[in-house]
Amino acid sequence: MAGQGNSLKTILYALGANFAIFLAKSVAAFLTGSAAMLAEAVHSLADCGNQGLLLLGMKRAKRPPSPDYPLGHGKEIYFWSFLVALMLFSVGGVFSLYEGWHKLHSVEPLNKPWIAVGVLVFGIVAEGVSMRACLAEVDKARGTLGLWRWFRESRQAELVVIFGEDLAALLGLVFALLAIVATMVTGNPVFDALGTLGIGVLLIVVAVFVAVAVKGMLIGQSVAPERRVEIERFISARPEVRQVFSLITLQLGNDIMLAVQAEMADTASDGASMVRQINAVEAAVKATFPEVMWSFFEPDDSA
Repeated sequence: MAGQGNSLKTILYALGANFAIFLAKSVAAFLTGSAAMLAEAVHSLADCGNQGLLLLGMKRAKRPPSPDYPLGHGKEIYFWSFLVALMLFSVGGVFSLYEGWHKLHSVEPLNKPWIAVGVLVFGIVAEGVSMRACLAEVDKARGTLGLWRWFRESRQAELVVIFGEDLAALLGLVFALLAIVATMVTGNPVFDALGTLGIGVLLIVVAVFVAVAVKGMLIGQSVAPERRVEIERFISARPEVRQVFSLITLQLGNDIMLAVQAEMADTASDGASMVRQINAVEAAVKATFPEVMWSFFEPDDSA
């Protein structure tokens, strides 16, 4: 699993690329009057705000446990990630649909469309760099999993959001470029409005997928299935443990809570010896799986 530091680098890459693209798109939208370009400028601005929210969420998630939050604040990153999905839906998607619908009923010719084409090509290159950095971290996190399966099963909310944003941004730029080129070739500005509507639909679809992915983490998901199997096998293989009856995990940001119900190998030992066995298992688990921050071990028997 990629660490939070790697996610931070990915967010900073995306923030830098989106801010530069936002400035270029804004100038181009003003000079050309393109609705698709304006929609893309708002999209990039929304992405900058979204990345700021992710950075805030990552910072707040690091706060230590307290009496009110005994398991820490790790899940706070899920709240901010879900908020980003809502912003992507509303600020990006709904605005683009509104602007496209407005332009469709109030058709105006484009001014200096080559400026828009140049800005969009620059944006595709810049967003491609950001997407490449994101995919490098995704590849580290997903291991042998396919991309779609990783997206559905990942517990790294910030990486899921950045991947969704970068994908939407790259496809949105391509939509805008195709719309403006079609307008230039045909002389019909309706294509610009249709491109804006397409960008709106794209952003809403991506926002819904991201929101659904983050929803499970927000409610309270276990660790990734493969990681859970690894933890259970490790505990079952310990000489102090005869049989694992139940293993419950809870993903809390980058940390994990673990609850185990198991039969110990030496059930005839006294209480102090049993405590030492349990402590040995817990210490071994935390050494092998450093993301396990809290563990609760209940000895039981097969009767």
